[in-house]
Amino acid sequence: MSFSVRDLETLGYLEAWDIQKQVAEDVLRGGEDQLLFVEHPPVLTLGASFHESNLLRPIPEYESQGIEVIRTDRGGDVTYHGPGQLVIYPIFNLERHGKDVHRWMRDLEETMLLTLAEFGIEGRRFPPNSGAWVGDLKVAAIGVKIRKWVSLHGLALNCNCDLEPFSQIIPCGIQGYGVCSLTSLSGAEISTADAKPVVVSAFRQVFDV
Repeated sequence: MSFSVRDLETLGYLEAWDIQKQVAEDVLRGGEDQLLFVEHPPVLTLGASFHESNLLRPIPEYESQGIEVIRTDRGGDVTYHGPGQLVIYPIFNLERHGKDVHRWMRDLEETMLLTLAEFGIEGRRFPPNSGAWVGDLKVAAIGVKIRKWVSLHGLALNCNCDLEPFSQIIPCGIQGYGVCSLTSLSGAEISTADAKPVVVSAFRQVFDV
């Protein structure tokens, strides 16, 4: 099994979503799995489990700050994407990877834990919440949609992004816990460019390709 890596660089959320859906159709028809990287302009995405109480301000206030607000079909609640955050969309056919959604989520978490370890950071799982955590702070969020056993959406790894917008929401609907970034944890600047090859290596380890 193998996968190809495609870097979309900086792209609007909806444009990237369209690409995801095109890639998913190709994968469903037997095409190679693809790992997409992208950075989005500031945007709040509202998942299938979104509750309005997790937005701490009216939507027009976010929009006045230049933060788009978009409803999506991924799992989870509200999260923020912006420059300095590496968004990772593994468009994989799960029939090649165990055909088990729970295992898929744990495998995605493992890629993030391996990535953190490469930067000298000890991450952890925090069930029943998904994602990668360091102590009580989330550094990587996960939200996926499985369609005909092909996965869409994926992970968001905070590298050197501005964390302030997260204070304007209840990230992922989890009360009482904050967020962090690779940069805030390490004390050194870690960019998305620094993280990309590490993430690719972690995916190759976890998915044995």
